[in-house]
Amino acid sequence: MRQDIKDILMHISENLRGHADKTIFPKSEDMFRAFTLCDVPNVKVVILGQDPYHGENQATGLSFSVPADQKLPPSLKNIFKELETDLNIKNTSGDLTTWAKRGVLLLNSVLTVNKSEPASHQKIGWEKFTDEVIKYLANEKDNLVFVLWGNFAITKRTIIDELNKNKSSDKQHLILTSPHPSPFSARKGFFGSKPFSKTNTFLKSKNITEIDWKN
Repeated sequence: MRQDIKDILMHISENLRGHADKTIFPKSEDMFRAFTLCDVPNVKVVILGQDPYHGENQATGLSFSVPADQKLPPSLKNIFKELETDLNIKNTSGDLTTWAKRGVLLLNSVLTVNKSEPASHQKIGWEKFTDEVIKYLANEKDNLVFVLWGNFAITKRTIIDELNKNKSSDKQHLILTSPHPSPFSARKGFFGSKPFSKTNTFLKSKNITEIDWKN
C-alpha cells in the first residue's frame, strides 16, 4: 500500500476515535466490504453513493444495499423501479451482494456514519481515500463504467474526465450521470435514464461480459 494512502487511513482512524462514544455504521468488519467482494481485477462498474445508511441494521458496506431482511429504502426502491422499466428485471431483495460479486463496486464516498446522524463523518477524511480509489481505478483499468447519481457523485466526474484524456478512445471509461434516485429527485431525470442497459451495451461493445442485474 502506498505511504500516502496509509497516512490517509491513519488520519481517518484517529478521527474515528473522536466518535468512540457513538454507534458507528457499518460494523468495523464491513467498512471495506465493497473491496473484499469486488477486488480491483474484477471491477467493471462503479456505482458511487454518498455515505452509509444511518438506520439500525441497514448499512452493509455496499452503497445502496441493505440486508435481505430489511425494508427497501426509498432510493433503492426507485433504483429497482428503473431496473424493471429498463431491463424488465424485478428485484425484491435489497441485498446487492450478488452485484458486487459480478463486478459492480458499490462504493460510498464516505465509508462510515454515526447512528441517526446522516453525513456525520464527511469531515474525517474518507473522501480523500475514496477519491484515490477512483483515481487508481480510472488510471489503471480501461473501459470501466462509472455510474454517478446526484450532484454529489457527479462532482467526481472531473477526476475521471482528467484521466480519460490520457487514454486512447478505445480504452476510455463510460460515465453515466443522472439525478439521484431519492424520492426528492428521481422524477427529475433518474427515471428513464436507463443506466443498466447503457452499462451492458457499453460492456458488450468492449467484449466484456455484461452484468447480470438479477439478485
